[in-house]
Amino acid sequence: MSINIKSFYFTIILLLSAIVLHAQSLSNIQNVKVDELSDAQIAAIVQRAEEQGISKSQIPTLAQERGLSAMEANKLATRISQLGTAGGGVDQSANSPADTGAQRMVSTPVAGSFNGDNSKLTEKQQKIYGFGLFHHKELNFSPNLNIPTPESYVVGTGDQLLIDVYGDSQQSYSLTVNPEGRLYIPNVGPIAVGGASISAATARIKQELSSIYSDLNSSNPRTFLQIRLGNIRSIQVSMTGELAHPGTYTLPSFASVFNALYAAGGPNEEGSFRNIKVYRNSRQVAEVDVYEFLTNGNQAQNIRLQDNDVIIVPAVQTRVEVQGPVRRPGLFEIQADEDIRDLIHYAGGFKSQAYTQRIGVRRVSEDARKVADISQEQFESFKVQDGDIYLVGEKLNRFENRVQISGAVYHPGEFALFDGMTVKDLIDKAEGLRGEAFLNRATLYRTQEDMTLEIVPVDVKAVVNGTAQDIQLQREDVLHIPSKYDLSEEYYVKISGEINRPGAFAFAENMTVEDLVLKAGGFKESASDAYIEVARRVKDRTDGQIAEIFTIDIDQNLEINGADKEVVLHPFDHVIIRRSPGFQREQLVRVEGEVNYPGQYTIATATERISDLLKRAGGINPFAYTKGATLIRRTEFYSPQSDNEIKSAELREVKNNLLKEDGKNTEAENNILSRIDQKIGEKGGDLANQKGLASGEFKINRVKEVATSDSSRVAEVEFRTQELIGIDLDYIMEHPGSDQDLILQEGDVLSIPKELQTVRMRGEVLFPTSARYEKGDSFKNYVSKAGGFTDNARKGKAYVVYANGDVQRTKGFLFFKNYPNIEPGAEIIVPQKPVREGMSATNWIGVASSLATLAILIDRIAQ
Repeated sequence: MSINIKSFYFTIILLLSAIVLHAQSLSNIQNVKVDELSDAQIAAIVQRAEEQGISKSQIPTLAQERGLSAMEANKLATRISQLGTAGGGVDQSANSPADTGAQRMVSTPVAGSFNGDNSKLTEKQQKIYGFGLFHHKELNFSPNLNIPTPESYVVGTGDQLLIDVYGDSQQSYSLTVNPEGRLYIPNVGPIAVGGASISAATARIKQELSSIYSDLNSSNPRTFLQIRLGNIRSIQVSMTGELAHPGTYTLPSFASVFNALYAAGGPNEEGSFRNIKVYRNSRQVAEVDVYEFLTNGNQAQNIRLQDNDVIIVPAVQTRVEVQGPVRRPGLFEIQADEDIRDLIHYAGGFKSQAYTQRIGVRRVSEDARKVADISQEQFESFKVQDGDIYLVGEKLNRFENRVQISGAVYHPGEFALFDGMTVKDLIDKAEGLRGEAFLNRATLYRTQEDMTLEIVPVDVKAVVNGTAQDIQLQREDVLHIPSKYDLSEEYYVKISGEINRPGAFAFAENMTVEDLVLKAGGFKESASDAYIEVARRVKDRTDGQIAEIFTIDIDQNLEINGADKEVVLHPFDHVIIRRSPGFQREQLVRVEGEVNYPGQYTIATATERISDLLKRAGGINPFAYTKGATLIRRTEFYSPQSDNEIKSAELREVKNNLLKEDGKNTEAENNILSRIDQKIGEKGGDLANQKGLASGEFKINRVKEVATSDSSRVAEVEFRTQELIGIDLDYIMEHPGSDQDLILQEGDVLSIPKELQTVRMRGEVLFPTSARYEKGDSFKNYVSKAGGFTDNARKGKAYVVYANGDVQRTKGFLFFKNYPNIEPGAEIIVPQKPVREGMSATNWIGVASSLATLAILIDRIAQ
């Protein structure tokens, strides 16, 4: 096909537009990487070439002339050929001249194979040794086209020969062998190179070119010749026999037997991996054993293929299975001259737990199945048969020479038993006894012949001293020497109360109360040093006494006074540090609203009242609405902070105020920060640090239990942590110290609002809203301002909540209702009628039957 050179270059520019997608310009084609192109881009190049009348085999040549490197041009040719064979790789019809050399070896698994994923193989295929070789996603056996031209390579039709003349004369030729096997050199003529090796073709070309370059064949040449392959040709190989995809394949001329097997999907389940035959010109030229490659890496028979070669995969003749602890259990093909040692070699050898002295065999005989035992001496002489199943056993899960020691020795564990080994020898191997070892008796656990357990008592002290006969050990003996602490409770003492780190601590001999207080971090500020109580367990008492109680005097310097110095703690003693009667943590209340000095106040005395707090707040201001004053008080459901939580929060404030923004604290400040971090992390488990009151918690739990068990007995309960207490502030100011003047409690909030001017209506009214307070207006007038009652309103149960928290309900006598008076800030609440369920038909029938029965009874009585 003749193509105008300008059209060539224009076409190549179009074809290579897909190649330069990755920020490469057309003027920099020599840097293109074909591996970075997708299959879609390669397909676009081929499609554009065919539209311009250019065959696939000419695309790499044109690209190379444009500047693409020879290596990348070869890769481009390979990628183009892959597109031609990706549909299955089988070429059942003769190729046209334009396609000759374009078909190449597929570099990914063929269609219909397992896409390189061994997990998709069947169970039998996974067991066949070597089957996954041609289905492995990391292996593609693609022929290497980037190697120096082999001297033995046979030149054929379609091969491109690149001839370089260099030295005194410079000339380059890029020539393709024509279908007649000739190479046409300008000014020289045709040269027959088809069927010749590269070395022979080089000699012929050199001889012919010497007519132009006479110095080529001189004894001291200054002009030299080099020949290399450019775009290689394609060959056709026929694949027959037990293959996954038999057929005729078009492959690169560099392809080997493994390349062809991979293209055909490898042998199928019944195909042989040991006797793959290669025929050339009706003669067998090679017999490939895949096992040689898998086990020894030997590819001597993996020859390079030639055009029209035939590869035959025969059916497997002898296949056996190996089961048990071997490295590669599965199905293996065995040759006639191989034995069990070869079979174990293919299976990767025995695992460490395999019993190698004997192998069991299951075999199919002429009439039935049978089993056989093969000793290790018979491995080389036993004849392997097709269908055999070789069973490798495991060693016994037992130790031949193990003895063990545990307990109070320095190195407990397993040791090897030797002849004549005794208990003393085993103790010596364990580096001797620890100090806490219980020497009066140890236990030797012995396994008898019938696998029952026997206990042999051992006097350890006598055996070690030599005053008693030593005991000889047997296999699997276990000697346990207990610690004296294993035979008694773990001793501890406990401290609680006003101590920084209450809890249980390990007991130590001669421990005193001072030692325990020191270990617990010292006293709290609230601790009483005059009353420390120690509770001690009593034993063997039948008079009803539960504990022995005594007190100790100790000062803040941890000095015990008087005879108490002699008191030494016993195991399980409980030291209780009581709170000092005169210690009181500050309690805060708050005043808000219309007073002269609102804010927080500390309760000064236990009898401080509302009037006292109001005086300290400077009294009320002119805008105060005293009738709306209320006291907000915590309920029993409020969970106060524990002492530790309060202390931690305050210490965090100290830390935040102590930290400097630039981080440049002094050494003393850093020490304080360190101590604060340590104390914040401390958690006390003492009763003094618990939240809330036990009575409050019990009440909450009890109400929940009753409501859960019988909802009809208990109305819906809202566990409020704070409630309003209605007070008469005018009366309190006029009569300080009266019953109305309540004693303050921690957390109380005295709220005095401004003068209120509205009344609020909510509940079962047509339009819940707030209305302006008008003196003299009645309850019904305000309800009318909210649109009146709804049909579901329960008028007789309506009530008013006043601004100070007091509540008054509607009172009734006969058909008359006495509604509460309304004051500024009041809230009218109209509840809903209870939902009443209608009587069912069954109930009506029951009522009717009862009435009829009653009528009959009255009638009879009347008669």
